Parts: sequence; structure tokens; C-alpha cells
Amino acid sequence: MAQKGYFEALQANFSRLIPHANECGMVIDRLDERGAVASMAYRHEWLGDTSRGLIHTGIVTTLVDTVSGLAALAATGQFEPIATLDLRMDYLRPALPHQALRSHAECYRLTRSIAFVRARVWQENEQEPVAVSQSTFMRSRRAGAQA
Repeated sequence: MAQKGYFEALQANFSRLIPHANECGMVIDRLDERGAVASMAYRHEWLGDTSRGLIHTGIVTTLVDTVSGLAALAATGQFEPIATLDLRMDYLRPALPHQALRSHAECYRLTRSIAFVRARVWQENEQEPVAVSQSTFMRSRRAGAQA
């Protein structure tokens, strides 16, 4: 179980701990033992297909990887180094311009060395995801740290 104030401290230090997320304008909308929800407002420079006006899939992946890592950290209940081992993205529909991207990730299994996370990304309707994801994160606990 997380120490009192852990989620608040993680959210407050998010920008410092993950500078690229701050640069992308990522905002944590919710962070607790159930997982993480974050969003990014639309930016014109994220268009990967300017003729059709579609957001580049790399932006979607960046959001998912970051939110999934936060969900893994939330599940551990303590600050510890983690690293993405595997990130599978299934793109279900194009991400459209002029709409924010939102993602929800949850750690559904936590072992001594691996965190297993599911995530989804949507724009206006959570029931119509742009992409879904499965990922694993390596835990690098410090010597003497509890599981």
C-alpha cells in the first residue's frame, strides 16, 4: 500500500521527473492506486499526415508510454526506477486534429520485477478508442526495498 501523500508527491514532481511529458504539455488528470489518466491538448505540429490532417502515431505512443509508466509507479506505491521492456500498440482509428488526446492506464499485475499494464487512448469518446496498448515495465528496486 502506498504511503500517505505518495500519489500527490508523484503528481507534483511529474514535470521534473519526466521533462519530455512537460514539454508535450501532458497533464495528469487522475493518479491513484487504480492507475493514471492523462491528457494532451492538440498541437498543429503533431500532424503526421498534413494532407489528411491526422495526428502522428508517435505522439499517441508517447502519451501511452508515459501514462503506463505512471500507472506502474502508482501500483508499486513507492518511488523506484522503472524501464519500458515491451510496449505493444494497436491503432484502431486515426487521431483527428483539433481534439485533445486522453489516456487511461492501469497496472493489472505487479510482480517483484515486472509491472504489467493495459492502456487506451481516445479523443472525444472513451468508448471509441484511437488505440489500445499492453506493456511491461522492469522494476529496478533498490537493495532492501520492500515489494
